[in-house]
Parts: sequence; structure tokens; C-alpha cells
Amino acid sequence: MAESVRSVALLGATGSIGTQTLDVLRRSPHQFKLVALSGGTRTQELVAIAREFNVPLVGVLTDADAKVVATELPGVNVVVGDAGLDVLARSADVVVNAVVGFAGLTATLAALDAGKRLALANKESLVAAAPLVDQVRAQRSTDLVPIDSEHCAIHQCLAGADATAGYRSVKRLLLTASGGPFRTKSAAELRHVTKADALQHPTWAMGPKITIDSSTLMNKGLEVLEAAALFGIGVDRIDVVVHPQSIVHSMVEYVDGSTLAQLSHPDMRLPIAYCLGLPERLDQSWGAISFTDALTLTFEPPNREAFPALDLAYEAGRLGGAAPAWLSAANEVAVEAFLQDQIAWSDIVPVVARTLDVFDGEPLTTVEELRVHDQNSRRIAAKIVAEL
Repeated sequence: MAESVRSVALLGATGSIGTQTLDVLRRSPHQFKLVALSGGTRTQELVAIAREFNVPLVGVLTDADAKVVATELPGVNVVVGDAGLDVLARSADVVVNAVVGFAGLTATLAALDAGKRLALANKESLVAAAPLVDQVRAQRSTDLVPIDSEHCAIHQCLAGADATAGYRSVKRLLLTASGGPFRTKSAAELRHVTKADALQHPTWAMGPKITIDSSTLMNKGLEVLEAAALFGIGVDRIDVVVHPQSIVHSMVEYVDGSTLAQLSHPDMRLPIAYCLGLPERLDQSWGAISFTDALTLTFEPPNREAFPALDLAYEAGRLGGAAPAWLSAANEVAVEAFLQDQIAWSDIVPVVARTLDVFDGEPLTTVEELRVHDQNSRRIAAKIVAEL
């Protein structure tokens, strides 16, 4: 492999971020070489990707999946489960972690421990497990870059800022939010919304869980926690502003009054390409804006009374430790209960709030502790759902 070609491991290759990463890689064959990949239950799709890119290392969930891949792709090295993700995450110059859920934490910790560039799309790594990630980052020279569009925008707006002492030149980070499908509704009106209403996002095409999170603004609360973990800036220096056009992906306000913003039409391939190419920018145009056409950008504060999930996330951030893990786990239970028609939309955030009330402030220092906290939060949230 030529020195100028960067090796890439793509974890979660069959999901939305994974397929868009493949699109970027197809357009940069002389800059990147896909050398490892993993997928979920879509084994045949994984085989097709490995065949297209001639990938020598493939990770799967089960031994049965491993047999399928080994039969379809003779000579390819196949690894299985969490141990396999650890191997994959140490195998390339750049590791794109688009694995969903706790499984992605294994890859995050392994990639950082190995000193790889980690292009991160796995929220659990920074929301639920921030103290564990911080431990590794404190011990290793790490290169952690966010794929999430808002955090990638902040990363770009912080370029050149002194990161020491918690970015002293930065007054605050401004995360933009589309406002979701219920932006203009009052708290009273929100008591009657339906599942079909909640699944109609005005800007992005996403999976059902994150679409519901967008409708409650819990997704933006989780992104506040993610930003705090990524950039080492406390939640009280992070604000949320509603921007319905989703053109400004986030902003950084400096102490001298200057505000830097990153603008583009919504296209996740832009942050993916940014993370792959650093410190250079790839010669590909994703979401470019034509400023010769009329363009209106509006901003407004979120309605915190109608959308209490936002303040709940700030509360978890101030509590620290395992509190964000409790918040995230309880929210997953509540959202799934809503999607299964077990509770109303207006019950989602109260379930999370009542669960977080039980959190006793215990610290988070190991993966084993995280799993216990996650189980406890889910158990309590499920009990509250059953009571409703």
C-alpha cells in the first residue's frame, strides 16, 4: 500500500452511516483502502461489500454468520463478537465506528487505546460511557473526531482555538436543532400527538428511535452531553438554538463576540469525508450552498416548557458519573414502549425523569459498572412503563 493511502476500518457497514461512508470511499479510491468491516444481521450485504472492496478482514455477530462469510469469501479472515470488534478497531489508520448501542463501546476503547484516528458515530460511547472514554484519552495520544453533523460542525469551528484549560477563548457552544415535527406545538397540544405524527421529521430521514428522540428534543439533550464529553466543556457553556432550515449545523461563540458557524445543506457524507480526510479536505462537494439563490436562516430558543427532555439532559450532565447512562437507557426503554403503543408520546419524558430520580450518584469507572447501571435503569424504566 502506498504511504499516501490511508487504511480504513468501517464498523457498522450496513447501516445508514456505514453505507454513506462507502459512498465517500468509492469516490476516493486513491486516498483510502477499506481493510476491515463489520455489520449487524445483514450478512449477505456484508459479503457483497467485502467482495466489492476486496476486504481481507470481516467481523460478524455470531459463529453462524462467520460460517456464511467464510463460505462466501474463502481466504478472508473472519472475527466474531466483541473480541472481533476489538481486533477490527486496531487494524487500520482510521476507524469509523458506526456500530449501534453498547457494542460500539468496545470498538471505541480499542481504537483509542491503539492510537488510531476514531471517526465516531456511536453515541453511547460519549453519552453513557464518557468517564470510561476519558480514562483512555488521558492515557493515550488520541485523535477522536465526531461524525455527528452538529459536533463535526463544532470541531470545524474550533479549529485553531487553544484547547488547553477548557478552551478559555470560547464563551459557549451553540448546538442547532431543527425543532422536530412539533416545534410550534404547545404543551397542551402535545398531549394528543400520535405515533405517525412523531415519525414525520421535517428535515432528516432517520430511523424510528432517533426520529422520536428528535420529536421530544431528547436527541438534542443527548447531543449536549456528547459535546461536553467530546470537547471537555461543561454543559452550562453549551446552549441549544432552534434552526428549522438545518443549514447551520452548529456554532461556536468566542469571548470577543465573534461567532463561527458551519453551513451546508444536510448531507452526512460531508462530516464523514471531513473525518476521513483530516487535516486535508477531500476534493468532493457534499451539500454545497448556492449563495446566488435566496436563502433565509432563522433562529429561536427551544420551548423548554413543552420539551422538558432538554433540561433533563442538562440535569444528568451536571450530576455526571453514571447519570447520563441512566438517562440514555431509560429513554431507550420509554421510546420503545411508545413505538409498541404501550405508552403515549407525552409519557416518554416523564418515564425518563422518574427513572433518573432513582439514580443514587454512584460513579462510573469500569465497563462492568456501566452494564450494571444500564440494566438497573432499564429495569426501573420498564417497571414505570408497566405501571402506566
